Amino acid sequence: MARAQTRYVCQQCGIEHRKWAGRCEGCGAWNAIVEEVTTRRAGSGAGAVSPGRALALEGLKGRRAAPQRRLTGIGEFDRVLGGGLVPGSAVLVAGDPGIGKSTLMLQASAALGTDHGNSVPGAVYVSGEEATDQLRMRAERTGLGEASVALLAATSINDVIATLEGLKPAKRPALVIIDSIQTMYADELDSAPGTVAQVRAAAQALIGFAKRTGLTVIMVGHVTKEGQIAGPRVLEHMVDTVLYFEGERGQQFRILRAVKNRFGPTDEIGVFEMTDGGLGEVKNPSAMFLGLGANAPGAGAAPVPGAAVFAGIEGTRPVLVEIQALVAPSTLAAPRRAVVGWDTARLAMVIAVLDARCGLNLSAQDVYLSVAGGLRISEPAADLAVAAALVSSLSNTPAPGATLFFGEVGLSGEVRPVNGRDGRLREARKLGFHSAVVPPGRDGGPGRKSRDFKIVEVKALADLMALFGVERNRPRPPAGGNIRSLEREGNGRTGTI
Repeated sequence: MARAQTRYVCQQCGIEHRKWAGRCEGCGAWNAIVEEVTTRRAGSGAGAVSPGRALALEGLKGRRAAPQRRLTGIGEFDRVLGGGLVPGSAVLVAGDPGIGKSTLMLQASAALGTDHGNSVPGAVYVSGEEATDQLRMRAERTGLGEASVALLAATSINDVIATLEGLKPAKRPALVIIDSIQTMYADELDSAPGTVAQVRAAAQALIGFAKRTGLTVIMVGHVTKEGQIAGPRVLEHMVDTVLYFEGERGQQFRILRAVKNRFGPTDEIGVFEMTDGGLGEVKNPSAMFLGLGANAPGAGAAPVPGAAVFAGIEGTRPVLVEIQALVAPSTLAAPRRAVVGWDTARLAMVIAVLDARCGLNLSAQDVYLSVAGGLRISEPAADLAVAAALVSSLSNTPAPGATLFFGEVGLSGEVRPVNGRDGRLREARKLGFHSAVVPPGRDGGPGRKSRDFKIVEVKALADLMALFGVERNRPRPPAGGNIRSLEREGNGRTGTI
């Protein structure tokens, strides 16, 4: 006979507590502990252990061939997945509200449905937030009204799995989309949908169903205001792939980024453009991110100060993007630092190096930095491009036209080499760039010319300042002044210091 059991679980980290408290001892979150009532069979206490059954062991080299990936028909989505959907895998897609997660999932299910024909749907779209009529309205708006997609509006995970298992093997789809996992609940639990227990139970049931039947399950998840996936952290460890769908509300670009993938790379991105007809693929992200930037080739306008083109690598694909900086005199006691698309701590480090090693007075200036197009950059290779944009804005001197920058800046002011140099330069040549400012290569040579493309190698930030016609000022002494000069001054006046 089942009996009720009360426990207190933190909704942020999933740690159980003996009693309610205002602050979780595990993660430090306030007002995150919720009382949950679960059922447990009588006699299933800590001392009762149910006997298991013996299982057959298998070798590393199996007899059956590896399962073939299934392409969804959306190239950018397949790229992030590592080459398509893996049968029997579980994928978690998370993003801000209104960013386009449901639209992307509906387009992927519609594109996959063309492989099965009209009699057998290629995907089942399970919605716990919208009714079937609302889903049809979304499909009509995006031009997918005739796609072969089966719709289901339900929130009980037991009903969803029973419905899918009731289909004949020949009639089963290849993809099941759950939108969203926070709306699903298990009947055996008394807690509300969205709690740690419900999300964990629903995800575990779906993952077991995917492994058992060989179907691919995609779960759509919500994110918190900090940008983390809502629900227990264990949810990210349970699934095979975790994708983040991100982008700025004021930009039309959307980035699908893989942060975990057991079957492919974890640093790949897919670029989409939000249009009236849904999400469109961006085949050449570099051309889209550069847009009509004044420093891009073929822009038709004179270069402007404070802009530098950075050649980055996202996954296996080089991406060129423009970095913009504005340095203005500050009237505040603490100068303002506003950053969009880059790490604030990294910007503070570059400013400190320019101030201490090159003598630039940036510590008393307001600095605004933005990565054009809504892309977020995390690799250290952007240090040199950021430094070039800052020097260009401070000196009011534009960067050389059709020139890109990449390189890592050290604390001593040196410019260090980065990976993927040849791929970055090939992408620059393809887009019409004529020169590049890069760290020294393996040969350590100075600037070289390769037909119509010039490579300028800089070893330190002082060499970068020379490109903008800025003379290197005398570096500032460390805090506390020069010790030897203080000793000499002290011996002459008041004694030894």
